[in-house]
Amino acid sequence: MINVFKGWLERYFADEEAVLVAILIVVGLAVVVTLGDVLAPMISALIIAFLMQGIVLRLKVWGVSHIVSVTIAFLILATGIVVSLVYILPALWEQLLNLISETPRMIKQGQALLLHLPEKYPTFISGQQVNDLVTGLGSDLKLLGQKVFSFSLAQLPVLAAILIYLVLVPILVFFFLKDGKSLMASAASMLPEERPVMQKIWREMNEQIANYVRGKVIEIVIVAAITSVVFSILGLQYALLLGIVVGFSVLVPYIGAVIATLPVAVIALFQFGWGNTFFYIMLAYGIIQALDGNVLVPLLFSEAVKIHPVVIILAVLVFGGLWGFWGVFFAIPLATLCKATLNAWPTKSKRVESEPSQSVISVNSSMK
Repeated sequence: MINVFKGWLERYFADEEAVLVAILIVVGLAVVVTLGDVLAPMISALIIAFLMQGIVLRLKVWGVSHIVSVTIAFLILATGIVVSLVYILPALWEQLLNLISETPRMIKQGQALLLHLPEKYPTFISGQQVNDLVTGLGSDLKLLGQKVFSFSLAQLPVLAAILIYLVLVPILVFFFLKDGKSLMASAASMLPEERPVMQKIWREMNEQIANYVRGKVIEIVIVAAITSVVFSILGLQYALLLGIVVGFSVLVPYIGAVIATLPVAVIALFQFGWGNTFFYIMLAYGIIQALDGNVLVPLLFSEAVKIHPVVIILAVLVFGGLWGFWGVFFAIPLATLCKATLNAWPTKSKRVESEPSQSVISVNSSMK
């Protein structure tokens, strides 16, 4: 047993850089798990700066100076925050309150529909089963309401932290964009000069993960905006709220679209009934989902992340359980990072394979 463990260590940790990468991974996970709440503004600013870096690079390609490019990107971010606070969030909050106030009426309407099921389908369902179902739903809804109320009271102190983040995070984003190269150079100076594994991992991150994250943000905004506009034109209530739900549903592959369909169908059914308008809304929703999967995604993600669907779902479950929303948002990039790390990890077999090629090159050069 000791020899097996020793052989495993020699195979995967004989290289100095492999040990360093393992230490960095463990330290990074420990910092995120233990100090995640404290470093939340810093982590959020890093993520936003990572997203805004594409705008800075594009402006610099067009001949704009670095400081002007950073200023323009920062103004775009500030404009988005102001528009969200002044227009989007108040409208979203109003629709959410209206939905909460309308929920009892929807519940009564749903109960009335359930009570008619034994009359239409007496062989499949009985009146006692419907009564048990209605009673169970009523108790579950009361418990849910109590949890929502207690959660809202418990989160009141968080409002002060949110106000601090609204000021602190944009400032950090500006300095990360402005002095990003110098900060990265300072961090790299503490690492070994020869670090092929880290460089390979960083190249794959820069090529795939950066494009994926930026493309996913653009996809969320486009899908949410189009869905909200289409639902508003069709007269569906809570169009903005449902549009945002559908937009964020693209974060969870395969599962998000199914989950987002339920509130759209329920609200449309209670508002319009089982009629033509309901089918028009569901048809429009299906067209939006089809265009997103077959047109928008191929345009935004030219470099597809080659990960099996089972691995994607597992990554969503694992990272979402660890870090909540951000874990779900970065599930696929984190899975890609894990894959890149495993592929680039220096093992004994890889070194043995590379040594003959290096010796052949040296022999050829000596013969010349």
